[in-house]
Amino acid sequence: MEFEEARPGGPGDPVTGDQSTRERVARSILVNGPSTAADLAVRLDLTPAAVRRHLDHLLAEGALEARDPRPTATRGRGRPAKVFAITDVGRAHFDQQYDDLAVQALRYLSETGGDEAVMEFARRRVAFVERDYETVTTADPDLTPAEALARVFSSEGYAASVRTLPLLNNESDGAATAEQLCQQHCPVSHVAHEFPQLCEAETEAIGRVLGRHVQRLATIAHGDGVCTTCIPHTPQTTQRPLVSTSSTNEETR
Repeated sequence: MEFEEARPGGPGDPVTGDQSTRERVARSILVNGPSTAADLAVRLDLTPAAVRRHLDHLLAEGALEARDPRPTATRGRGRPAKVFAITDVGRAHFDQQYDDLAVQALRYLSETGGDEAVMEFARRRVAFVERDYETVTTADPDLTPAEALARVFSSEGYAASVRTLPLLNNESDGAATAEQLCQQHCPVSHVAHEFPQLCEAETEAIGRVLGRHVQRLATIAHGDGVCTTCIPHTPQTTQRPLVSTSSTNEETR
């Protein structure tokens, strides 16, 4: 997506620079969160009329959406001003810019340092998993491992949630023995399509922080709708082979 050029709105309102100004408006909302037209006018040093014109175009393109403000304890007179928030369409415009730069950087890293250098970078990028997991579980010890990870990943923009696996209700209390960590969004999916080391490092980090084997079932980077990781509730242990009763009786004779 590209922010379209605006048509002249009147005398002294040139088209030149409109696209860059419109991008400044969208970027300000991306960085600062949902904003009113008045907020944007002050922040960007624009006239209210200019801000509204750019907002109208961004709304028409689907880059922004208008929302009712949150209710507050005290309200002034008149109708409360709308707030404008970035949409997935608008966010994708900025994501694509960063993706292109990231792909170029990783290609250079691969050419100069090899695959291991790319993997090391990928591992450093997901250091937040181990850094934040303990903080989350300490603050809320009642969370399951998958729920704690969902909070960790959501804080990094992955829109993560948890789904139980009812077909695996084999524990004595009837609880599911595994859960699925589902990431509805991946901030690096376009880059990971070319560099799967990013996905591999995520899976490694999840397994390492939990101290157990986890299995990545699907990834957005490879065309799936959701990144899905199966997480068993308890660490896997090496089980001793079962010995039949008849064999035991024979040995004791």
